[in-house]
Amino acid sequence: MYLLGIDIGTSSIKVSVVEASTSQCIASAQFPETESAITSLEKGWAEQSPEMWWAHIQQAILKLNNTKKFAPADISAIGISYQMHGLVLVDQNKQVLRDSIIWCDSRSVSIGDAAFNAIGPEKCLSHLLNSPGNFTASKLAWVKQNEPAIYDKIAHVMLPGDFVSMKFTGNITTSISSLSEGIFWDFKNNELSKNILNFYGFDQSVLPNIQPVFSNHGELLPEIAAKLNLKPGIPITYKAGDQPNNALSLNVLEPGEVAATAGTSGVIYGVTDKITYDPQSRVNTFAHVNHTDQLNRLGVLLCINGTGILNSWVKKLVGAGNDYPQMNQAASHIQPGSDGLQIMPFGNGAERIFNNKMIGAQFVNIDFNKHSEAHIYRAAQEGIAFTFRYGLDIMRGNGMNPSIIRAGYSNMFLSDVFTDAFVNATNVPVALYHTDGSVGAAIGAGIGSGTYKNATEAFSNFKPIKVVEPSNATGFNELYLDWHKSLEKYL
Repeated sequence: MYLLGIDIGTSSIKVSVVEASTSQCIASAQFPETESAITSLEKGWAEQSPEMWWAHIQQAILKLNNTKKFAPADISAIGISYQMHGLVLVDQNKQVLRDSIIWCDSRSVSIGDAAFNAIGPEKCLSHLLNSPGNFTASKLAWVKQNEPAIYDKIAHVMLPGDFVSMKFTGNITTSISSLSEGIFWDFKNNELSKNILNFYGFDQSVLPNIQPVFSNHGELLPEIAAKLNLKPGIPITYKAGDQPNNALSLNVLEPGEVAATAGTSGVIYGVTDKITYDPQSRVNTFAHVNHTDQLNRLGVLLCINGTGILNSWVKKLVGAGNDYPQMNQAASHIQPGSDGLQIMPFGNGAERIFNNKMIGAQFVNIDFNKHSEAHIYRAAQEGIAFTFRYGLDIMRGNGMNPSIIRAGYSNMFLSDVFTDAFVNATNVPVALYHTDGSVGAAIGAGIGSGTYKNATEAFSNFKPIKVVEPSNATGFNELYLDWHKSLEKYL
């Protein structure tokens, strides 16, 4: 018996098949090979086509089937992980009305700020655990204000994973976890937020039916099954945003456990059983995948927009044809501190850790006679690691003090230079695992379908491939403090 996991990333779609009896990934595929485009019609805007996601998902599954490492007919359940906070709008015929306004879009910051002040900071934070910011609800309010003809046609408002599930099954559902990431959920009253609905003037009927994350969200339509060589009727039994799902993939489910990821964006995600929030909403609290009415399981999320996207930018513009392993190798020959070169990786929209300011990326102290491509490679990775430290210090101020951080051995963590900088800047060990979002989605599908009795059984074979410990000899704390001093000039 097999489980299919789908991870809808910003850059591409990744799909994996997990053998249920061992919880081990036996095949993976990615589509497209090059990074998917982000449309940015104005500064701070970021959009993608939901139909593009759907087309790429189908291509990825067909590519996966072609590995011949499993029988597609033996897949018993499907799980979906998706880029968080995106807005997808469809009409009564389930046709997409406009491109999705995705997670890193900043156009609705002022709208969210107005809601925060009008509803009241204390009420927002105690009920929503966040400022409305530029999350999904505020994106919908932007459409209402600026595209009224489109707004009037809306029959259903969805997060990206809800849309993809609809394409597979024809059924439209959501969860408390998804609604909380859109800032539609009132944690104090345990219901859809009347404050948000009333202030923005939204009709509750456009939001999908609410189900548990781990439940049957619909069954595979015969015509879709035929296209993908899958069995009709396979259930979608799990849907979660990429960061809660990344935490699940690392078996981060209980209070005190912490996960990190460093893909296009960077995240530290810690689980707590306390209703908590940052007074400035620089880090955010959402319902975790295993949150219930009876059991608080909340994810405290630090998000940095500019991480892997900086590394990708450097590769394209400075890399001179080098691939990431070659860049990492070159960076390893440069001493920590990059001979004084510092990079601030904030060129991907408004950053929550800076109260939604857009300060832009910065290169500091560059010396044309001294600094080479390798210095830039290293300084970029150190700047990303230092940004994680900056955000973790905010989390520490709110009571999150990890003794170890779990991460997938992928993306930036494939670089020894970055991993060493991360561990020594934060002074927290990192345990690295062979897992990713698509594998986590597959395991989530197994939990949701009852293939596994519980998460403990699903992760019974889960072990790290290595643990990287801090080394006090590297001087990264001093390097961080110097970088932070430079950063303050731009804040």
